[in-house]
Amino acid sequence: MHTLPATGLRQQAEMLASLSLKHLSSATRNKLADDDLSVNAYPTDCGGFVYVGAPKYRVPSEPDLAMLFEVAESAGVAWLMFDREAAVIDGLPVFDAVEPGP
Repeated sequence: MHTLPATGLRQQAEMLASLSLKHLSSATRNKLADDDLSVNAYPTDCGGFVYVGAPKYRVPSEPDLAMLFEVAESAGVAWLMFDREAAVIDGLPVFDAVEPGP
């Protein structure tokens, strides 16, 4: 096994946290789905990935996402993965229910 490439990859690793789409307002969820957020995001069929950075590289213009960036930064999380089936995190705001996908 080649340990040098594995070590190099491990040195580039960044923490990712998975959380429910319910932590985003419907407006922000729609912007994520449309790939129209004010920060780097990568939509998926059931949510998407949002880059926070470590430290955060930008403050989102979406207030709900900006608050989540503050929490993520304090936790050392560089990526947020939003998914309709992911856990609701205690202490974070929850917005209206997410409609199930097709």
